[in-house]
Amino acid sequence: MALNDNKAGMGNLDKERINKVIYEMSKGSKYYENEQRKEEQVKAKIAAQHKQIQSFDAREIEKSELQADAMLAAIEEMRDFSRTIVHIDMDAFYAAVEMRDNPSLKNIPMAVGGSAMLSTSNYEARRFGVRAAMPGFIAKKLCPDLVIVPTNFDKYRQVSKDVKEILLQYDPNMCPMSLDEAYLDITQHLAERKNFDAEQKTFRTADGEQRMFGIAPNMMLAKVCSDFNKPNGQYLIPFNRQAVMDFVKDLPVRKVCGIGRVSCSMLGAMGVVTCSDLFRKRGLLLKLYSAISFNYFLRVSAGVGSTSVQRGDDRKSMSTERTFAEINRPAELFAKCYELCEALVEDLKKENLKGKTITLKIKTIKYIVRTKAHSLLNATQDVQLLYSTARDLLRTEIRLCSPEPLRLRLMGKSRGEQKLPFGAVKPKTDGRHTLLNYFKSPK
Repeated sequence: MALNDNKAGMGNLDKERINKVIYEMSKGSKYYENEQRKEEQVKAKIAAQHKQIQSFDAREIEKSELQADAMLAAIEEMRDFSRTIVHIDMDAFYAAVEMRDNPSLKNIPMAVGGSAMLSTSNYEARRFGVRAAMPGFIAKKLCPDLVIVPTNFDKYRQVSKDVKEILLQYDPNMCPMSLDEAYLDITQHLAERKNFDAEQKTFRTADGEQRMFGIAPNMMLAKVCSDFNKPNGQYLIPFNRQAVMDFVKDLPVRKVCGIGRVSCSMLGAMGVVTCSDLFRKRGLLLKLYSAISFNYFLRVSAGVGSTSVQRGDDRKSMSTERTFAEINRPAELFAKCYELCEALVEDLKKENLKGKTITLKIKTIKYIVRTKAHSLLNATQDVQLLYSTARDLLRTEIRLCSPEPLRLRLMGKSRGEQKLPFGAVKPKTDGRHTLLNYFKSPK
């Protein structure tokens, strides 16, 4: 177990001390056991990968490299510099909202969440090694003065909605990815504002807080760029091939969306640390990974990504989940289930969406995650029908544990195969909100 410092504001930390605290506070806990189990699984995968690599001879690798080069040539044909893509990251979003509403939190280490798990932390807390997805009891040991504020999802949803209504004025097809991030294609917006200088402008929300901007020729690069110059900055990649290749050459693969912790470990075990290593090891990667994964690795190594930003009205799913202190009595479990169903239906109605498949997600106190799904005959946004289905899925989980209780620390619901009801129209912004200094043109 070790600190994941792949987060803005977590540079130059005393990782040895922090990892020691994490170990001492975790050992013997269910959290520790789960992390150990995951680490052993990764080690087993790496060992199997190494054994597979040993079975390849030089001629096989050379042949694979030629195949990869042909694929890369086709990817080069897809390179596109005609669109200006922006990725917006509302940095430390939950914490920023809480600090906005309570200024006394601004200059002290604070986080949002609970003793079981943190959702985010501000930059003051990150200097102590406190970050999202860290149990609160460990965070308090790292930073005894840490103030933990309970989550308020209704408030975060409203702030997110306000900001995104504004963003729609600049790209009607803006694609929201979560409460705190979105993609925009501002090509048309720039064309209509001839004097607009994207490199020099700063985006600010109505409360004056800056947000992170990544500006690039495609969505993959824009996402990476939005993590540069935090906090309160933006980063733009010049729109030419050499600039893109220079950017990705030394870019750590762990910075790329879609390459997660396990993949990073497995890639690292074969000497792939940067995006240029993906090209250098292309022969091996072609033999080891699926066609979809390998194609993505090649695209990353070339800095080529999608330029199609779409509104996402036909989104495949919508979900809501909560982490909480242990609950195990059936009455408590069913009550939490109904609470989440109400929250999900509220979100569905706000988006004028219905769904047909209900998925129950649970995480036990041993950090084991399980999901179960059931498809309805017709799409719905009726809370009673939703709850009835979810309750049956939950009851099955309770029975499987019997005679022991089902001991949970997280529960979530999601709806799949969503669609707009017939005749429904997405609400449009009436223009009353404005972006202060949003990519403001020079005076």
